[in-house]
Amino acid sequence: MIGLRKALALALLAGAAFASGCRPKDELITSEWSDSFDQPELGPSWRDTGGGYRIDNGRLVAAGAHNHPLWLRKRLPADVVIEVDAVANSPAGDIKLELFGDGVSFDPDQGAYTASGYVLIFGGWRNTLSIICRGNEHDDGRKVTRTEPRVIPGHTYHFLITRKAGLIDWQIDGVPFLAWQDPQPLGGRGHEYLAFDDWESEVFFDNLVIRPLR
Repeated sequence: MIGLRKALALALLAGAAFASGCRPKDELITSEWSDSFDQPELGPSWRDTGGGYRIDNGRLVAAGAHNHPLWLRKRLPADVVIEVDAVANSPAGDIKLELFGDGVSFDPDQGAYTASGYVLIFGGWRNTLSIICRGNEHDDGRKVTRTEPRVIPGHTYHFLITRKAGLIDWQIDGVPFLAWQDPQPLGGRGHEYLAFDDWESEVFFDNLVIRPLR
């Protein structure tokens, strides 16, 4: 009986750790890490929370994921540089990333989705709005927005995103796009992960590079 109780207690602890998105096996990125998506499948570095992602011809494809993020199974440093190429084939745009989330959360019912971290969207809401938000993509969750430029279907965009001391700076094709200083930066337990996300638009990602900012 004691052995059974101990086993149940360990299982509960493991479940709590999984729910928080903070598992010891998820290594902290301490030097440059990259994924060029040349492998035939996503592999163990990624956690797919509901489908909508695949590898095709050396690129990550996201389509119809309905806010089920594809989480990287590695923890972000507090100050970080993230680079990635992105292409949207649809005039709806909607290129989307999540930063400093919990590594496991997703939208369970295609209703209102409150992210566990920051969300960066280029050409959301049918290519009418780009934002940096904290948590909720609507209302007071939106911290900075702009309506132009809009996503050009088929154009490969290069994102350069940095966070240092709470300042999120997002450049596209070498041009400043959006920036926001969080007075209470997310970080630590439950706020350490990066994800690609998607609603319905077909979007391609490639050449992901993450490195600590020193």
